[in-house]
Order: sequence, then structure tokens, then C-alpha cells
Amino acid sequence: MDKSKRPFLKSKRSFRRRLPPIQSGDRIDYRNMSLISRFISEQGKILSRRVNRLTLKQQRLITIAIKQARILSSLPFLNNEKQFERPESNARTTGLRTRNK
Repeated sequence: MDKSKRPFLKSKRSFRRRLPPIQSGDRIDYRNMSLISRFISEQGKILSRRVNRLTLKQQRLITIAIKQARILSSLPFLNNEKQFERPESNARTTGLRTRNK
């Protein structure tokens, strides 16, 4: 079929625009913990721009605010809730035998 004779096909997928995570009235500041905590993973890492859906300028400001909050001890550097738990079996040592002398 020729391209000029083909009927216009509309996409069947509906496009829903996601709302930006930072509203125009929100101040990106190290004291705004409710805003900052949304952009940190469970391990305490700063989430990437692609995951956050932020602009480059917003991501820079969020990163600076998180680092300032960490330095001022209002935010921990890492989340160590499960730091002292030991797993039941270690994969490297389960297959090893002990030698008797």
C-alpha cells in the first residue's frame, strides 16, 4: 500500500502525563526532610534523575540539600537497620568440608 493512500491510524495507547515530583511552591532545602526523604533509597543512596523524574537543575539542588543534611547530622549517611544481622547460611562455606588432623 502506498503511504499517501494509507488511512491515518491513531495510537491505541493512552498517554497520561505524570505529575512532577517537585511542585512549584516546594523549596529545595536541607531542612525540608519530607521532600528530601522521597529522593533517597532504602539503603540511603541518592536516587538517579531518571528514577526521580527531575530536571537537571532540580536534581543538583536535591543532591546538594541531601549532602548538607547528612553533614549536619539531620540525615544519616546510610541506613544500617540490617547491618548487624547475619544470614543463616553462607553460600561460600556451605559446600566446604572440615579436615580432621
